[in-house]
Amino acid sequence: MEELEHTCPQPRTRLTEPAIFAKETSCDCRAPHEKLSIAQARCGTPADRPVRVYADGIFDLFHSGHARALMQAKNLFPNGYLIVGVCSDELTHKYKGFTVMTEEERYEALRHCRYVDEVVRDAPWTLTPDFLEKHKIDFVAHDDIPYSSAGSEDVYKHIKEAGMFVPTQRTEGISTSDIITRIVRDYDVYARRNLQRGYTAKELNVSYINEKKYRLQNQVDKMKEKVKTVEERSKHFVNRVEEKSHDLIQKWEEKSREFIGNFLELFGPDGAWKQMFQERSGRMIQALSPSSSPTRERSPSRSPSPPSQWPPLSPKGASASISSMSEGDDDDK
Repeated sequence: MEELEHTCPQPRTRLTEPAIFAKETSCDCRAPHEKLSIAQARCGTPADRPVRVYADGIFDLFHSGHARALMQAKNLFPNGYLIVGVCSDELTHKYKGFTVMTEEERYEALRHCRYVDEVVRDAPWTLTPDFLEKHKIDFVAHDDIPYSSAGSEDVYKHIKEAGMFVPTQRTEGISTSDIITRIVRDYDVYARRNLQRGYTAKELNVSYINEKKYRLQNQVDKMKEKVKTVEERSKHFVNRVEEKSHDLIQKWEEKSREFIGNFLELFGPDGAWKQMFQERSGRMIQALSPSSSPTRERSPSRSPSPPSQWPPLSPKGASASISSMSEGDDDDK
């Protein structure tokens, strides 16, 4: 009997287009798909076809926790082909609850995830052997926490018993329920924001009174923002003035130090002005001293003039002096 070659679709290598949608089945390969063990699949066997891994969920408000789970499922085996099943709105609202995104929006979100090779629309809530055979699924990937729903304690129990279950790790701190909880907790903030962006109160299901309250709060917030902006600008202006004043004071101190230093160099105890004054004083003293001036010979015939401080002579004194001078002359003769 001639062996048939596998014609299974290969994993995506080019990420320029979204993942394909599965129709009835994306795998029309007629070659038999032998049952694989997890150990065999991790060793890269079989080499002639990819290992088909299936992961399902609601994927409402697609977030990083969903993406990380799909990344783990994609990288479980060296040649993994990841098929993602997305449940419809009807099944989700029946077994879990109301969704934020519609099923078409959730389908498109999955198609644009880089780890996804194929998307199954309207996936079943519980996986049946017929569904697994139809899509030629080798393994099912999901976190290991028992998922109780639709009257079952764990909808993946029969998959685990068949040895087809591969666990992935949940990402703590992020989930669709957490995101919805944040929205509900901060409902007033989001309602005010969307009213400010142009949504009507009817679109937001907000009453007339709440609409007026939210709009008033938005105006108050605008006023607070303006006041805050003015305060920041005034602080910036004051800081600039302080910086300028510090610069001016610093420059003044530098100039004053320079002026004082120059003054001390010129007029200080050992300054240039004192030295110059001493030199000039020495020259003047030398010029006025008798030792340095030339001596003149007095003429014997000329008598020195009486000092100006001598007192004037009376007529009697004058005659006496004349007679004494005549007597002296007679003696000389």
